[in-house]
Amino acid sequence: MSRRCELTGKSVLVGHKVSHSNIKTKRRFLPNLCSVTLTSDALGQKVRLRISTNALKSVDHNGGLDAFLLKARKENLSPRALELKRKIEKKIAKPAA
Repeated sequence: MSRRCELTGKSVLVGHKVSHSNIKTKRRFLPNLCSVTLTSDALGQKVRLRISTNALKSVDHNGGLDAFLLKARKENLSPRALELKRKIEKKIAKPAA
């Protein structure tokens, strides 16, 4: 399983660990990922995603998973999240038609 947020696309960054004597060695900055179960209001089901804590805060700020996915760019989303976004768009468009 890759260390990548399914909603925001945050992934591992590489940098230097700098010692007191200024010796630089490579290190990895890992994203703060957690497994979360979010509910989709439009679909009426629970979805289990592996997202960063920053993304979890953004989902709450935007008013839920559905609102976040509708605003999100397709490039950042994982294939599972993209499929979820398509289902939500289809479900919302159906009653309007």
